[in-house]
Amino acid sequence: MMSGRGARGRPVACRVFIMNDVSDVVFLLVEDFSHLAFACALEPLRIANFVADRELYRWRLASADGRSAICSNRAVTLVDQDLTPLERGEALFLISGINVQHHVTPRLLSYLRTERVRGVPIGAICSGAYVLAEAGLLDGRRAAVHWQYHDLFKERFPFVNLTKSVFVADEKFVTASGGAAAADLMLHRIARDHGRDLAAAVADQMVYSGAREASATQRVSARAKYGIRNNRLAQAIGLIEESLETPFSSYELSKRLGISTRQLERLFSRYLNTTPKRYILEARLHRARNLIMQSEQAITEIAMACGFTSTSHFSRVYRDHFGKSPVNQRSVLN
Repeated sequence: MMSGRGARGRPVACRVFIMNDVSDVVFLLVEDFSHLAFACALEPLRIANFVADRELYRWRLASADGRSAICSNRAVTLVDQDLTPLERGEALFLISGINVQHHVTPRLLSYLRTERVRGVPIGAICSGAYVLAEAGLLDGRRAAVHWQYHDLFKERFPFVNLTKSVFVADEKFVTASGGAAAADLMLHRIARDHGRDLAAAVADQMVYSGAREASATQRVSARAKYGIRNNRLAQAIGLIEESLETPFSSYELSKRLGISTRQLERLFSRYLNTTPKRYILEARLHRARNLIMQSEQAITEIAMACGFTSTSHFSRVYRDHFGKSPVNQRSVLN
């Protein structure tokens, strides 16, 4: 029987592929977690049960205090347990969000390391890979984290193989970059556990026609973002974003592309209404802003990481662009 209606009128998909085992998942919610990522992780499992008309997945919620967790939109979610050991056969998914670096505690890190030693499968969603990396669990492994944390992650965890993919499912520690990527990961998990037909039926229930494979990248390409139809300009933007610590000059960039500096300037003027020099500077400043807001690095170190050799020059151009100095930018967060 490939499809039909269940006893309570629910759509049933590919019963023949469904195994008898029930998968148990514990979602560990870290303060300021992403509500969107949480919903995208949990709802596919609930819908899988609904579509199959039987219990394929069970879940519980956990937090540090065992009572509740507050997400980034300030909604409060009640939970079932605190940082207690998981039962045999359960998997742990850690979900965090903004300000993750301020919510990583010695107790949380100890708990993750202990559960790892006990053999518990551990995954992380949104900025959750940051917590696993802080616990020392991701060294030498591929991991996905929300793109907004890439700059901080590269600086703090150089031994982790950070990927731009939406999720990583073929490592010991499964990671997803957050938002809809959590749904992509769970649909991948459902397909693995119970077949592609069930995963497709779950996606249909979600009205989600764009389920992505792990190899998909998080951020849209420069071509899609700006509507660019010029290959050389798209290549130029890619080179700029990959070399912010040692930025190209306009001459060096045009040489790498095999065109003249004047041609390069015309491309940036026509498609982006700016100059290559200005675009490069703004890309460096936005990376610096991410590091100031997400890390405890000294302003001097951040300046150097973004290609500024003079801290005073960095502070001046940062204030001109954002309307406040790097020091004032950080003080707003404290």
